[in-house]
Amino acid sequence: MSQCPACETEDWAMCAGCGLCQCERHDDCTRPAGRCPAAHPADPTPCDGPANVLLILDQTNAGTYGCTAHGSRLLASLTGARPVSGPEHPGAAIVAHKAAQGLPSFLPTGPAETLADLLGTLH
Repeated sequence: MSQCPACETEDWAMCAGCGLCQCERHDDCTRPAGRCPAAHPADPTPCDGPANVLLILDQTNAGTYGCTAHGSRLLASLTGARPVSGPEHPGAAIVAHKAAQGLPSFLPTGPAETLADLLGTLH
């Protein structure tokens, strides 16, 4: 579990855009409208489907929801991360895992250990 730096609640679903938890208390996300929580702020690509296709979990079980494209890129940017298919999207985790194998990390130094580490490099 990870702790939201803004509201100090224990929440495992974090936004890669702003680093805050996805609870209803946060409406100030810096992520552009219409982009999934797994979309990196520096990645201009649009989402390729619904934002709940995947849940990407890091080594500490902190995670974020995302479309297949941004979820795959997040997988490539986290060491030991794992995808979980959304309930209405069976097989999405396999697709994302395969796609991540050919993608570079967002970080020039290589994958981060945790989602919190990756988010710390963004802000």
